[in-house]
Amino acid sequence: MKPVRRCAGLLLVCFFLLTQIACAAADTEKNKIQKLRFSQTAEKVRIVLDTTNYPEFTALRSDHPLQVVVDMPNTVNVGAPARTMFNDPFVEGVTVAAAGSGQVRVTVDLKMAGMYQVHALKAPNRLFIDIVKTYEKKVQQKIMPGLTYTSWQRSQAQGPVWAHVLDMDPKTGFALQPVLSNDEVLKLETLLPMAQRHQAVAAVNGSYFAPNGEIIGLLKLNGQIVSTPQLARTALGIFPNGQLLIDQIAYQGTLALPDGRTQLINGVNRQRDEDELVLYNAYYGDTTGTNLYGSEYVVQNNKITAITNGHTAIPASGYVLSTHGQAAKSLSGLKVGDSVNLTQTLGPLWDKTTTALGAGPMLVKNGSVYLTTKIEEFGTDVAGGRAPRTALGVTKDGRILLVVVDGRQQNSIGLTLLEMAFLMQELGAENALNLDGGGSSEMVIDNKIVNAPSDGHERALGDALLVLSTKLAN
Repeated sequence: MKPVRRCAGLLLVCFFLLTQIACAAADTEKNKIQKLRFSQTAEKVRIVLDTTNYPEFTALRSDHPLQVVVDMPNTVNVGAPARTMFNDPFVEGVTVAAAGSGQVRVTVDLKMAGMYQVHALKAPNRLFIDIVKTYEKKVQQKIMPGLTYTSWQRSQAQGPVWAHVLDMDPKTGFALQPVLSNDEVLKLETLLPMAQRHQAVAAVNGSYFAPNGEIIGLLKLNGQIVSTPQLARTALGIFPNGQLLIDQIAYQGTLALPDGRTQLINGVNRQRDEDELVLYNAYYGDTTGTNLYGSEYVVQNNKITAITNGHTAIPASGYVLSTHGQAAKSLSGLKVGDSVNLTQTLGPLWDKTTTALGAGPMLVKNGSVYLTTKIEEFGTDVAGGRAPRTALGVTKDGRILLVVVDGRQQNSIGLTLLEMAFLMQELGAENALNLDGGGSSEMVIDNKIVNAPSDGHERALGDALLVLSTKLAN
């Protein structure tokens, strides 16, 4: 029996050794990931996996979540880090992990959808994944005849950009109309309720504004000046026939006194500063809200009807002249019953407009990029860096372009003013101006917010620019 047992033992040892040799051979045959390396350029991100054997793979892109997934059968990871993070506007990171059945899954997490390429190479053996930073996706939607919305996502070397373009043909029954938040100056309101209250087909944010709601720049509604620019800046003018004008414009207001002297109007519907004469009309609200260190004159039908020291009630038909310092001295001789004559002008052509809305700077003029940032003395709050932007343009054939570009987000980094000017030119604008931007940039269509405001929610605004259907109005 002993020889038999000895033979059986020898057979077991041989079997064990053969198994170990087979396993070692199998391990030798498995492809091993030895190293992960990557490079980043303005055009692409390249991820390279160095392997022992020529790699086999399958690759696909997932949109939910946004990933490129590469499966490598018969492969083990022996040298690549499990997770590598990227400082890149397109790629968040890459994960290398066992996926069962003897394979490895390489997952590239993307910040924005883009093109990708995966290739295997020999001598030396390696697999590379290219995330190409050239991507463009346009989705057009006809809101109604003559009104088209385009969602436009595309990549550029600096990062992804998402633009929202509303193309409007006014000849098909649409008109632009600026409106005040809550229909008066001294209040703020978000865009969606403004659009809903006026039954607007669409809307975008409008002028610059102060925290208390005062408009910074020109605003003219129903032929009446609501706010004035302190500098000559770009504005949109709308004539009674619907024709549009985009140009730089300055305000001049004067008050003719009974003794023949004239006094300049320093501003309309804004806080009164030292030595100023500011005009308040019914668009401002119920009262001037001023302090008692000046003198105020209520004017109706060109006659002084009351004189107070401040916080004066504003008549529905008429206005209040609020003075301080040197301006108060100039008007100190006025009495109740005296006649005064107010003259306000934007220039001969602009005086024919019924509506006007100012912001700036100008972006495009006569089909060419024409930035007036320095001329109009804009600071870095408007002109600095990439940001969410809103702009309006008019094409050569009279179509109106309302454009909002998202910014300060992973899927859209925003544009500089120069880039915004090039975009408006690319869209076909013959003339274009910049509107308020940043967290104010917003577009509403059919009672829905179509962009992604950078604050993460709607910002309360001083005014808005609406698209109204003249067919619905009739």
